[in-house]
Amino acid sequence: MADTFPTDNNTVAPRRRDIGLKQRYAAERRFQLYGKLAIAFGLFFLALLLWTVVSKGYTAFLQTSINLDITFDETVIDPKNERNENPMKLLTANYPKLAEAALYQKLGIDPKDKAQTKAADALISKGARTQLRDMLVSNPDLMNKTQNVWVLASGEVDSAIKGQFDLSVDESRRKIKDNQLEMMDRLKADGSLEGRFNTGLFTNGGSSRPETAGVGVAIIGSAYMMLIVLLTSLPIGVAASIYLEEFAPKNKLTDIIEVNINNLAAVPSIVYGLLGLAVFINFAGMPRSASLVGGLVLSLMTLPTIIIATRAALKAVPPSIRAAALGIGASKNQMVFHHVLPLAAPGVLTGTIIGLAQALGETAPLLLIGMVAFVVDAPATPLDPATALPVQIFMWANEAERAFVERTSGAIIILLAFLAVMNITAIFLRRRFERRW
Repeated sequence: MADTFPTDNNTVAPRRRDIGLKQRYAAERRFQLYGKLAIAFGLFFLALLLWTVVSKGYTAFLQTSINLDITFDETVIDPKNERNENPMKLLTANYPKLAEAALYQKLGIDPKDKAQTKAADALISKGARTQLRDMLVSNPDLMNKTQNVWVLASGEVDSAIKGQFDLSVDESRRKIKDNQLEMMDRLKADGSLEGRFNTGLFTNGGSSRPETAGVGVAIIGSAYMMLIVLLTSLPIGVAASIYLEEFAPKNKLTDIIEVNINNLAAVPSIVYGLLGLAVFINFAGMPRSASLVGGLVLSLMTLPTIIIATRAALKAVPPSIRAAALGIGASKNQMVFHHVLPLAAPGVLTGTIIGLAQALGETAPLLLIGMVAFVVDAPATPLDPATALPVQIFMWANEAERAFVERTSGAIIILLAFLAVMNITAIFLRRRFERRW
């Protein structure tokens, strides 16, 4: 009976105490369950996102090509032998005719059969002109010689090989006709038609033809912008953080500055694009679509992130380090730069890399300063017209051709890879250099 009745008014029955403990333990288990469900929920949608992107984009890393024995016939390229006096002759020659002649020979097509030759011509990409021209310009000794070349197939052929077209529908409702399918089957049978690693995706610039479109220009433009962001926002952000945290007096002015820095970190990125358009392009007269302008706009957007991260890293350094440095006679400058800042460096680097990763994925501010332009040639300097990876993804997503869907997802995979590398680097630097107190 002792476990049922209280002995006085201040004593709780043991059975009632047991019921209270069970309720608390049950509540704790429910909370843990909710946490696990939240993590599982997030991981599910992350996996769904990655699966959607990868399943649609992995084919972009393969490009269908046709193996042909190309004869660089001088009678087609330079029939009047004018290339010594006019070097442009090699740039304007009819190179597609060389590829078409090689394809006729491989398929046994009579060049006089207009229906068959027209169908065969459509199998070869118009980008073959650039491919063969660059080969001859870089090696003029190929003139009148036969070279085995993997020539790009057209976008329709590439889509058909990758299963992006429904070939079971009526011939009138698809771009690839029955006689072309027969030619493709013959080429596949002798190993002359296959998917090869798409190096052009990483080296080519913008193109209206999906088989020759790439993110090479976008990668260079993004690299220029990230370099500008690093060179401008890192020193300014770290200097501002050190002053605000270590030297600035604590008064209403510094409180207002701190509040505004926190607010700027939450401002929509498109506002920075409007600021860059007004200040850097309209007022300063900087060139539109240039990596320099894009880098400066992204620097303004990244500064609050770096300042907040650097101040947090400085605050994390124990006060005893400051007291010890001052106690042995160090000046305040020596205390900050010789003792506090080196210990805060992992946090500073982590915040900087995260800020750069955020800037790398921004699209809205770059659209407002004109980096949505169609750029074919790689920029030689930050002042040349360029585009960026997220902008290139945006442009491809608006294209009507089915082949650009895989290009869009492929570019997203490349962008995610860069972001993953940057975030992994931030984690590594933090764990490599951080000290526990």
